[in-house]
Amino acid sequence: MFGEYELKTGFIKVWDKKVHLIEETDEIVIYHRDDVRRIIKKAGKLKILPSPAVGYGVRYLMVKLNEPVAVPPKDSIAGYIEAPVEVEIRVGDLTIDHFILGKEKYALYGTTDVGVITRYHRSKFYIVEPSSPGIAKVIIDNPSKEWKMIDGIVFPIKDSVMFYTKDKAYYPLLVVTLKDSVPEVNNTGKPPKKGLTPTREELSLPNFLMRW
Repeated sequence: MFGEYELKTGFIKVWDKKVHLIEETDEIVIYHRDDVRRIIKKAGKLKILPSPAVGYGVRYLMVKLNEPVAVPPKDSIAGYIEAPVEVEIRVGDLTIDHFILGKEKYALYGTTDVGVITRYHRSKFYIVEPSSPGIAKVIIDNPSKEWKMIDGIVFPIKDSVMFYTKDKAYYPLLVVTLKDSVPEVNNTGKPPKKGLTPTREELSLPNFLMRW
């Protein structure tokens, strides 16, 4: 699924989607996916890459936890959450197609006057990495002197690097710090484990304060 493909006749299955490549001539390939068609002059390879789930242009993803997580004072817990992803098709550095997988859901995080529209998803908090096609590893750190509990995570995704294997997409490592009364979330831009391929330069994003 994810990775590089020769520009030659064949089809590639991307979850419930099919990408068709048809060689019209020795130099021309037709790209076809649903009602999308592109004419490509043969050069290099076709890249199928995971992309952050920005949907209609949102900057944040909100994952509501099925069960809240409680963390002792001066301690931390590491786990995984499922997260929606999108797909980007490139030739060279040019994006020729981009599509959403599954159903889109959005939610307002915060108040109507100063809140933000987010992509919305629900997930368990997994201690062992799940087999889901899109995931994020999360470290929840509680540096305070009191027990803390968290029931959802909101993190920046616009312009985020992604990481992948052939069959799976990963968001960068997320670090949630439960200091004071406002959790702070850091999209570190770093791979959650070794052996993954990045989609672009590995850069962190500005921290997000979960005020509500």
